[in-house]
Amino acid sequence: MTSQDLVHLVVDTDRCIGIGQCELLEPEVFRLDDDTGISGLLGDGTLPRRRARVVVEGCPSGAIGIQERRRE
Repeated sequence: MTSQDLVHLVVDTDRCIGIGQCELLEPEVFRLDDDTGISGLLGDGTLPRRRARVVVEGCPSGAIGIQERRRE
């Protein structure tokens, strides 16, 4: 896998409704906050593009998006 195959996920906390599908799909990347019930990223939120698309498509509120990594 090359760095071009990796993408960074972002969470729009205003749109998140706390269903937890993201945490179910990628528990090493997402965690629902115990107090707010809103999803947040663990670490830098980087995943292979294919896995990231599954998470984005699985978010019922559309709160998760892909931000392309900058080439260094």
